[in-house]
Amino acid sequence: MRSRNMRRGLAAAAALASAGLVLASCASDDDGGSSEASGTWPGDGKSECSGLEQLADFGDLSGKSVSVYTSILPPEQEAQENSYKLFTTCTGASVKYEGSDQFETQLVVRVKANNAPDIAYIPQPGLLKTVVDSGQVVEAPSQVADNVDEFFGEDWKGYGTVDDTFYAAPLGASVKSFVWYSPSMFQKNGWEVPETWDDLMSLTGDIAATGIKPWCAGIESGDATGWPATDWLEDVLLRDAGPDVYDQWVNHDIAFNDDAVAEALDKVGAILKDPKYVNGGFGDVDSIATTAFQDAGQPILKDQCALHRMASFYAAQWPEGTKVTEDGDVFAFYLPVTNEDFGKPVLGAGEFVAAFDDRPEVAAFQTYLSTDVWANEKAKSTPGGGWVSANTGLDEANLSSPIDKLSAEIFQDPDATFRFDGSDQMPSAVGAGSFWKEMTAWVTGESTKDALTNIENSWPSS
Repeated sequence: MRSRNMRRGLAAAAALASAGLVLASCASDDDGGSSEASGTWPGDGKSECSGLEQLADFGDLSGKSVSVYTSILPPEQEAQENSYKLFTTCTGASVKYEGSDQFETQLVVRVKANNAPDIAYIPQPGLLKTVVDSGQVVEAPSQVADNVDEFFGEDWKGYGTVDDTFYAAPLGASVKSFVWYSPSMFQKNGWEVPETWDDLMSLTGDIAATGIKPWCAGIESGDATGWPATDWLEDVLLRDAGPDVYDQWVNHDIAFNDDAVAEALDKVGAILKDPKYVNGGFGDVDSIATTAFQDAGQPILKDQCALHRMASFYAAQWPEGTKVTEDGDVFAFYLPVTNEDFGKPVLGAGEFVAAFDDRPEVAAFQTYLSTDVWANEKAKSTPGGGWVSANTGLDEANLSSPIDKLSAEIFQDPDATFRFDGSDQMPSAVGAGSFWKEMTAWVTGESTKDALTNIENSWPSS
């Protein structure tokens, strides 16, 4: 089915072609400052450019180049670059890709030095706000806003908006609300995937009764040790208290140690701090703090634990040859809800496309990345799996990995309410500091009250 933008673009392209006109337009109708583009659209008449008629707005971009700076490194980088080939075919412009393992730090340095890239893929809404506050990020063109309105929900658009101005469209995404398990182990023991939190806790008890530790967990991650435990709290708070309270907590409209947060953390503690339930394959409760998150789920393959809460991207951590399917060695199920009043909450993460220049080729590339066409090109360019988008125009048939398909189903579920990782939105002193540190201390014995109070006291005053 053709989208609204596709139908509009086809009609416009046909009219221009019949009139023999030369395009001369701005990158945006209303962003106040776009450079003009001219020349016929290189994609005109090319069947592979069907659905990208918006790019005709930017004219002939042959010989132009767009620089892109990201944290996406090999081997994932190759799939990214392959997905840009259609953009070059349809516009004539090329893309110069640069990845860095120091992206978050270096982007801020480059912005301060007036050496920003044309486009950056920003993985945290908090970092987006930081660079927007520099005054160098340009408002997204109207074509991008139209696409986001059509293919993404209001929640996603909100994360790319700062002070009521829309800057950055979503790119890739990941679902964090997953529990990994072994389908064969479940079948052998007669266990069923739980539908509710009560079902999950009942299953946990049943597994423990067999002598198997139900859960395995690990939060060690170098300087970022503790972050997996923050995801646990965020996921349960979102389910327990709902998205409105979650937003208030993230924005510090309620205290970090609010009663609702304490109740959610105690619910997490009923699993992670119970020696009957953890830490299968590694040791006691304290071993959670010293177990690398990459290793934490591996005991499932040895029947040493049965459950591991971790995001969709954990699919890449299983050993080569592991069958990650619903009837394979491992798979994942949606983390059940604790309160049915809040529908189907989904905790996740993703990247956002921010531009530091409004040249026509830059605006055109932003537009391309916000389309359903690019989402499907990216899926087809990632045959090994490990990538998904919340773009509702993404055809799940183009995703090769069953876990990616499951993630897309969750993102496209009309009952799903998405919320971005909370720590990624908080001030860095908290989200990448005291929150990680205190969750580690909490796992190893600190009380819920002390951990949450210490984080509350660390929140910057301004």
